Amino acid sequence: MSKRSFASWIEEYFYRPSLFGRFLSYLLSPISILWCLCAKIRRALKKPVDYHIPIISVGNLIVGGSGKTPVCIAIAKHMAKPAIILRGYGRLSHGLVLVSRFGEILCDVKTSGDEAMLYAKELKNALVIASEDRVLGIQKAKELGAHAVILDDGFGKADIKKFDILIRPDLKPSNTFCIPSGAYRESISNYKNADLVLEEGVNFRRDVAIQNETEKMILITAIANPSRLEKFLPPHVTAKFFFRDHYMFGKDEIIRLFRSSGASSVLTTTKDAVKMEDFGLPLSILKLQISLHESVRKKLDTYISD
Repeated sequence: MSKRSFASWIEEYFYRPSLFGRFLSYLLSPISILWCLCAKIRRALKKPVDYHIPIISVGNLIVGGSGKTPVCIAIAKHMAKPAIILRGYGRLSHGLVLVSRFGEILCDVKTSGDEAMLYAKELKNALVIASEDRVLGIQKAKELGAHAVILDDGFGKADIKKFDILIRPDLKPSNTFCIPSGAYRESISNYKNADLVLEEGVNFRRDVAIQNETEKMILITAIANPSRLEKFLPPHVTAKFFFRDHYMFGKDEIIRLFRSSGASSVLTTTKDAVKMEDFGLPLSILKLQISLHESVRKKLDTYISD
């Protein structure tokens, strides 16, 4: 099984399981119980360390995407000199990489990873740092003059003192079990441990528009749970090609797909577009923007100013 088809199978297993998938989930439930218990113990044993800078973590409890990146962008746009710190999944580098310094992009997308490059292009007021070690990233952000830190996917970092935001996914898993029976990284009860839980239609709004829309488009994307894009697609999308999350596209393979389809443009997400912008292809972009409720911004402002 290729990595692409395995990722598709995992999405089906977690969100739209077959009868076999449900049976497999039941068989794996003892491991899930152990996973949840270990996660609970690990969290209980960690003592949060104060790094003397406001830190906001944006995360979720499930495997895969739930809109963390656009939420981080929406938060950072309302801040002065923030630093975005993320692991940098899919990048071809290791260790700490300074991706951008307040609008100056310092590396290419293969070094940064797709999400980090998207942050760098969207946020001219921010530092963007890719680092597996978030503490090193925080220290670097302070050294370079950041006024606050946003941790992308930082809920599991219980050893860092921070303001925790969790996003409830718009695409709900088929059950509430932990890995491997279900999609939850930790017990669903951990929503109560967040300082703020975001839910679409309650405290934020999601707006999607297509930039450079053409009459015949093919969708090419490498995001987690790509089926969540379905409700935003116009009828003139003639074919869909899904790659595993953070996949680093090859120029030749994308050009081949485009030419064989007879399409007038490639429809893709902003996260994927940063990996295709030098391919010389007409791109149509699914532009997702998050509008935070005023109450959310006030809570964040209060935390930062305290």
